[in-house]
Amino acid sequence: MRSADGAHTGLMPELPEVDALVEFLRPRLIGDFVTRADIAELSLLKTVDPSIDALVGLEITEVDRRGRALIIGFDGLNLVCRFARMGWLTWHDTAPSSPIRMGKGPLGMRVSLASGAAFDLIEPGSKKNAAVSLVRDPTEVPALASLGPDALSLTVDGLAEALSESTSRIKTVLEDQRIIAGLGNAYTDEILHAARLSPFAAAKTVDPQTLHNAITEVLDTARTNLIGLPPGKFKTAEKRGFSVHGRTGETCPVCGETIAEVSFADKSLQYCPGCQTGGKKLSDRRMDRLLK
Repeated sequence: MRSADGAHTGLMPELPEVDALVEFLRPRLIGDFVTRADIAELSLLKTVDPSIDALVGLEITEVDRRGRALIIGFDGLNLVCRFARMGWLTWHDTAPSSPIRMGKGPLGMRVSLASGAAFDLIEPGSKKNAAVSLVRDPTEVPALASLGPDALSLTVDGLAEALSESTSRIKTVLEDQRIIAGLGNAYTDEILHAARLSPFAAAKTVDPQTLHNAITEVLDTARTNLIGLPPGKFKTAEKRGFSVHGRTGETCPVCGETIAEVSFADKSLQYCPGCQTGGKKLSDRRMDRLLK
């Protein structure tokens, strides 16, 4: 779904994408005032007090990110937007004149502004997992209260401690928001490729400095590629920058090996056997069953 300045990406929004969205929104939102706040999908709103109508007349004072969540701040209130897998924000320079239809289409919420602009929170598809909470303190949202250190501020020592205490695979650790906030399936694929690590490697065996370098390199590059673009161009720029994620069957840009995949019930990971697993393919039980 597209508008002049926004689009749904088709990938779960992760740290670089939400950071770029924050940079896009700050000059457009801060200092503006809310004139209307309409809910089109009741399941989107997770709080009842304060009422969403409490936003009307308030000035937007801050736009920020915590983990993968977008936070729009007002005087004493915060609108916390968690996009889940399919949710996103669409920007309108001029608020649409068409009436909002409850429970119809991807629209979940529309916020109209005194400047005449508006933004929508959308979630295509029948599964509605995105969430909006209006709270006085963002930590009132349990998912934010439990966040670990942000992937961009995580120190080598902090990462070393997290790895040494884990009994999980490194891919699982990187995606656990309680351990490291901001990463998801796509960028963990990219980080592990940059670090030349198998996604199935035991976390406690991983060198913290090598992994930290890869996290910094991948996220800094992604943010540089996205910041300054309108949200409608994030998807193209993001995919163009991926080395392995979403590129099953293509050639690895580093070693020339064919990029492989492991499928799960609700997602898949991509990796390069040449760079990450010593030339060996990881077991893909789902695919093995299909081929029997």
